[in-house]
Amino acid sequence: MTTSCFLYGLNIQKSSESIRLAWCLPGGGLWENEPILDGLTREMIEETGVKPVIGNLLFINQFNKDGRNHIEFFFHIINSKDYLNINLAKTTHGSTELEEIDFKDPGIIHIMPKFLKNENIFEHIAMNKPTKVFTL
Repeated sequence: MTTSCFLYGLNIQKSSESIRLAWCLPGGGLWENEPILDGLTREMIEETGVKPVIGNLLFINQFNKDGRNHIEFFFHIINSKDYLNINLAKTTHGSTELEEIDFKDPGIIHIMPKFLKNENIFEHIAMNKPTKVFTL
């Protein structure tokens, strides 16, 4: 892992007509009344099999999709080295949602959401910058 790479999953996006692959961060939705950090921990374990050590909230992204308003939260996961050798077959449902999981440089590959391509995440973490919000 180089210092310019971040953990992304090659997400399988299925529709009735096709399958599309897109690199994005592991994550998902919250259950009703589920606290954000509990949901993050659950989703990371479900998709990667590894319990995250959660650091600071780095980014909030608000967007519309299919006529609905969505909010994403992006946290620093401190134990990144624990994610170096993920076996998706040993996760509860990572292999059904992800084709591959790997550390990628967001400056080189197409990732979702797009704003991550232009953010210096390492500087943001190292300088303990406040949470940055991206809105509609």
